[in-house]
Amino acid sequence: MAGLIRRDDIDEVRSRVRIDEVVGHHVTLKSAGVGSMKGLCPFHDERSPSFHVRPQVGLYHCFGCGESGDVFTFLQKIDHATFSEAVERLAAQVGVQLRYEDGDGPKREDVGRRQRLIQANQAADTFFQQQLGSAEAAAGRQFLAERGFSKQAAEHFGVGYAPKGWDSLLKHLRGRGFTEAELSASGLMSQGNRGLYDRFRGRLIWPIRDLTGDTIGFGARKLYEDDQGPKYLNTPDTALYRKQQVLYGIDLAKRDIGKKRQLVVVEGYTDVMACHLAGVTTAVATCGTAFGTDHIKVARRLISDSQTFGGEVVFTFDGDAAGRKAALRAFSEDQRFVAQTFVAVEPSGADPCELRQQHGDAAVVNLVKSRRPLFEFAIVSTLASFDLNTVEGRVASLRAAAPVVAGIRDSALRPGYARFLAGRIGIDVEEVLRAVQAASRRGSGSQGEDGRPQGSSSATGGRRQDSTDPVAQVERGALQVVLQHPLSVKAEAFDLLDGQVFRSPAHRAVHDAIRAAGGLAAGQQSPSAWPEKVRTAASEVVSNLVGELAVRPLPTDDEGIERYCRAIMAKLLDLDMTRIAAELHGRLQRLDPTTDAEESLKVLTQLQELEARRARNRADSQG
Repeated sequence: MAGLIRRDDIDEVRSRVRIDEVVGHHVTLKSAGVGSMKGLCPFHDERSPSFHVRPQVGLYHCFGCGESGDVFTFLQKIDHATFSEAVERLAAQVGVQLRYEDGDGPKREDVGRRQRLIQANQAADTFFQQQLGSAEAAAGRQFLAERGFSKQAAEHFGVGYAPKGWDSLLKHLRGRGFTEAELSASGLMSQGNRGLYDRFRGRLIWPIRDLTGDTIGFGARKLYEDDQGPKYLNTPDTALYRKQQVLYGIDLAKRDIGKKRQLVVVEGYTDVMACHLAGVTTAVATCGTAFGTDHIKVARRLISDSQTFGGEVVFTFDGDAAGRKAALRAFSEDQRFVAQTFVAVEPSGADPCELRQQHGDAAVVNLVKSRRPLFEFAIVSTLASFDLNTVEGRVASLRAAAPVVAGIRDSALRPGYARFLAGRIGIDVEEVLRAVQAASRRGSGSQGEDGRPQGSSSATGGRRQDSTDPVAQVERGALQVVLQHPLSVKAEAFDLLDGQVFRSPAHRAVHDAIRAAGGLAAGQQSPSAWPEKVRTAASEVVSNLVGELAVRPLPTDDEGIERYCRAIMAKLLDLDMTRIAAELHGRLQRLDPTTDAEESLKVLTQLQELEARRARNRADSQG
């Protein structure tokens, strides 16, 4: 078995990969000051962006949940991969040939499990697409043509065909060296009494890809009457594929979602195709499950769903009872969004694919443009089951709809929707407002304005910062500069400091890690790898703080970087000299001038030299 990946190869991969590009596949990043970018954290749910990435030092840090690390750490946590798998994946992307400690390259069975599953799915993807052109796939091509999809459209979305045979794909993948265990784990095969057989047979196939564009599963639509299976059959949950998390079309839509701050959620694969071909390039679909919490996390990161950036989410549903039920379910999840949420419903009940067939691309675009606020739709849908021509029906409808209005997170909107509700059911506005307020009190319990229990701290308040302590501010700022801009600091001066200059135990521990990493002089030899070297030298508890300091934006702009670095380091040195001066003064006071005259003179000389250095230091900080 191959050994550990050689350290210099790991460093080479790290130097070639831009962490902001890797993170950008999962999080929409915006500029956050000098050399820093930020977005919504992929590791915890938050409403304001606290996840920072600093490309020049190759690190990320979330100031909300404390997650921190480099590009390899990010892939390990976001994809549940091992360290070796993360390195191998990035090495393949940037063209680095990895070497292993025993001198051998990785044998086939040694390649990361996740990467092997991706390779199996990619091989199957290619196979299915090739089969769409076969004679047997005529029914599949006819299905696409009847819905207005050309050969070019099928190729763009990677649509393929699974042959009717029980082992067509099985034989194909075995011939490419995939083992029984790998094929079983991939979800491409089912297990029978006689062994493995193809899960997808005689069906039209859509590849389901993740944010990076890797194929992780498939959706299959039946074509033949003698197929006893469900209309749509998806890949089962695997190490790659989790139906509660995946969104079909996200690989094609992610850039426009981030650019337009819009996400359109449709119900099927052909609906996604129709939307994109019509110009609605922000459309995605769930895969055999309702749009839920995990989907929302993905969506919020891509649209930068925060108080700062805003955005909109548009759900398209059929106009029937099932569509109303789906919309109400979406409304129940609305509180998880900061973005405005809307519903676009075609009165005739046609889905986007049918609309495009019947009325062309413009009809799909107009459907999205005709979106109505989800609140309004939820209220109208709630009222639909009551007879508003009777007193009893109006009273019952008020009791049912008041909690819907009370559930609107933006308190400024509630009076307007209360008036809307009053007009729909024919009841006085004041009576509706009282009902809404009562429903709000019943539903809020002990929760505060933001929906959290009163007294609880926000995600960003979990770790108290010494924001008002001027000494701690200087210590923290100096360590930031040493980690982020090592070439802007005089290494000979910094490396002479002992840990006593840092009053905060946490900052002292970071300083210890800097010394363990070889001191600032070592950092100046390889500035780009310096922060990660310090993180590696630190204890597990301290490494996250190192990551935070290496990523936290400096309080200056590009033009003021050098001036800020000089000033903050001068302040740190001044603090150190003040501490030493206090120690010398205390020592002088303890000496007897009659019996310790020589020692007293020596201490006085040290104090004079120290004051001269302090004066030069302060002058340098102004220069």
